[in-house]
Amino acid sequence: MDAPAEVGPLVAPRQQRDRVIPLRKSDIIDGLAAEGRLDEADQEKFTQLARMLGAILHYEYSAELDQLRETYFYFDPEVDPREFGFAKDLSEPYRQLSEEFVRVLTDANFVEVSHEDITKAFAERARVRVKIKAPIEDYRDVRMFRRGSHIETIEIPAWFGLRKRPLEVKVYDDVVLMVATKPDDMSSDETRRALSSARRGGQKVRSGAVLFKYFRHIARADLKALFPNVRVVRSLLDHLMLGVPAILGGVPILIKLASTLTVLFLVAGFYLGLSGTMQDRDMEQALAALSGILALGAFLLRQWGNFHRQSLIHQKQVTDNVYYRNVNNNAGIFTYLIGEAEDQDWKEVLLAYYGLLIEAKPVTRYVLDARIEEILARVIGVSADFDVDHALSRLRQFDLVIETDGGLTAVPLVDALRRLDREWKGLLRTATT
Repeated sequence: MDAPAEVGPLVAPRQQRDRVIPLRKSDIIDGLAAEGRLDEADQEKFTQLARMLGAILHYEYSAELDQLRETYFYFDPEVDPREFGFAKDLSEPYRQLSEEFVRVLTDANFVEVSHEDITKAFAERARVRVKIKAPIEDYRDVRMFRRGSHIETIEIPAWFGLRKRPLEVKVYDDVVLMVATKPDDMSSDETRRALSSARRGGQKVRSGAVLFKYFRHIARADLKALFPNVRVVRSLLDHLMLGVPAILGGVPILIKLASTLTVLFLVAGFYLGLSGTMQDRDMEQALAALSGILALGAFLLRQWGNFHRQSLIHQKQVTDNVYYRNVNNNAGIFTYLIGEAEDQDWKEVLLAYYGLLIEAKPVTRYVLDARIEEILARVIGVSADFDVDHALSRLRQFDLVIETDGGLTAVPLVDALRRLDREWKGLLRTATT
């Protein structure tokens, strides 16, 4: 549906933007106060409303944190399945964990990385300059979520490392990875033995576990390096750089050995009693052939070492990219994500209420959306795609908005404080019963 004509110049075709509002709470309060639309008394009431709203949301999200931790117990890779029973059906808990986790990420303004972006990532290279393979098909479920993005210029090696050239890459500010391993029949003796082996180090992650990983500042082209058990695949250039010297160095040795191998067999046969005679010249040629074999063996060992050394260099590039950008893992990320969801929710609700409060007459959701985005850009210096629908649903939940045929109006500050106080007391009564 197109926006009404009354929106005027505030609504314009917009580029794809993220919904995240990357500001501290104090930045929001100070920015809105600096706009000067509220007098001193109303500003004090508005600040009190912001604190009460924060307390209510914190209480609500703490319950979600407990629920996430409770459900994740069955899928925590550090928990032995024997603690909750091998034969327990975990299909429903897995569905609950997935839905709750995705909902929290959505509240924190994360968006799922599309199949198109993942396909592009597998075809590009950024900081990780090696070709890698991610065994996605080995897992039950693999999902990626990202929040915020910017364009960054990095330097990459060129001309076999002799020079560097600039490359513009798209970098995601925050990336969350969810990986679920395939479950086994935990009632079988074979699976129990496999679990025991995994505990001794024979397997990295137990079957049926769910891994959560949080990363920061990941180039889109490096998303594939975040998958577990990624394997470095040598390119054609790598094979040529290792294979051509091996051929050039090994062929002359083989040519020399070809003419002396028969003499070596003859000498060996003499000492084994298989042949009757041997001349001194034969012994000299045999020693030369033996020296050639040792030289060939040393050459092959050196090439094998070069092969593994190159593999380790490539693997180190992948490891460094992941290690220094990993923020948290598994249950440890729940507290952070819940805090981010609570923070983004608070900002959206407060901005929506403020946007209605400063309007002299009722406005439509389109006008409200445009006004808040304009305030964010002009007063606070942030360009964001404001989620007006989520903010309005929260205002309705707390009874802070009046809806009429003419549009939307904010409940006066005094009444809003009274209603939030009633909401808070209701939460406390529920907690004590």
